[in-house]
Amino acid sequence: MSPDIPDLPEVADPTTARTVASSRLPRGPGKVVEAIPASLRGLYPPIEPFESGMLDVGNGHRIYWERCGNPKGKPAVFLHGGPGGGCSSEHRRLFDPAKYCITLFDQRGCGRSLPHASLDYNTTWDLVDDIEALRTKFGYARWLVFGGSWGSTLALAYAQAHVDRVSELIVRGIFTVRREEVHWYYQKGASWLFPDRWEKFLAPIPLEERGDLMRAYQKRLTHRDEAVRVEAARAWSMWEGSTITLLPDDQLADAFGDPHYAIAFARIENHYFVHDGFLKPNQLIGGAHVLRDVPGVIVQGRYDIATPARTAWDLHKAWPEADFYWAPDAGHAFSEPTILHWLIESTDRFGAD
Repeated sequence: MSPDIPDLPEVADPTTARTVASSRLPRGPGKVVEAIPASLRGLYPPIEPFESGMLDVGNGHRIYWERCGNPKGKPAVFLHGGPGGGCSSEHRRLFDPAKYCITLFDQRGCGRSLPHASLDYNTTWDLVDDIEALRTKFGYARWLVFGGSWGSTLALAYAQAHVDRVSELIVRGIFTVRREEVHWYYQKGASWLFPDRWEKFLAPIPLEERGDLMRAYQKRLTHRDEAVRVEAARAWSMWEGSTITLLPDDQLADAFGDPHYAIAFARIENHYFVHDGFLKPNQLIGGAHVLRDVPGVIVQGRYDIATPARTAWDLHKAWPEADFYWAPDAGHAFSEPTILHWLIESTDRFGAD
């Protein structure tokens, strides 16, 4: 594949970004590993934030943030999935709390951020600006950026726009909002693997509107009738919750069906996907060359249905300097044991630098 490489967004000067990146020591090809380790690493023990707050980012949005771990530790920022998923207490536990100062935040419109489920002034580049606002607030020159699923999209967008602010980059369950990726999961492909669950996803949509499920769902997720919005949101959200692990996890699927969670999750996801992630075609794979001097890790479940492995492999080809870890017994969720192992190994490795 030899795509035209689009310009980076106006939020960064790509010439400056490349100059800073190229000043680092050259990196050779990363390793590619596909294995199930004999002894699997797990999450660090539960921790509570040492501080938290709300940041006014303008246009009516206030985002919840928290910092955990060692206040004098290595700076890291965690970018959650969705878009619209919000952070959980488990995300704090992906880092050694003695070595890292971990920043987590709920992206616009979800989790504890306000206004809840808002689609106004809610784009990829608004979120990139929010990450920079947090970095500036805490006075970090650079920080490790960690993102999974949609968080990998946002991590790549941020890193390509602000490569001089990224010390290391860890991405998992790679998703770049290319039309074929979204079409696979929300129009046809994945339905062949989960026909029974797909029927539940289709249920709110009349037969005559099923030729464009993105638009059909958009109409219902923005409907004036709350009952219509909730029905569509729960169907959308539970489709994802029931298909992101290799083995069924009913508890996870039920959590995705909580109406308060589902409304933000489904509305914001659909909003981004209808607008192609507010990205140019192939922007994040095409722009990955600016990352070649950033120490990085890609982790991908071999049997990931939500974000199939093709995208992770495309990123690997565009950014071969990053280490690539296949989890051969996993789907999409970060909590699946082999995925989790490689993530913890990666944060430990960079925490020792």
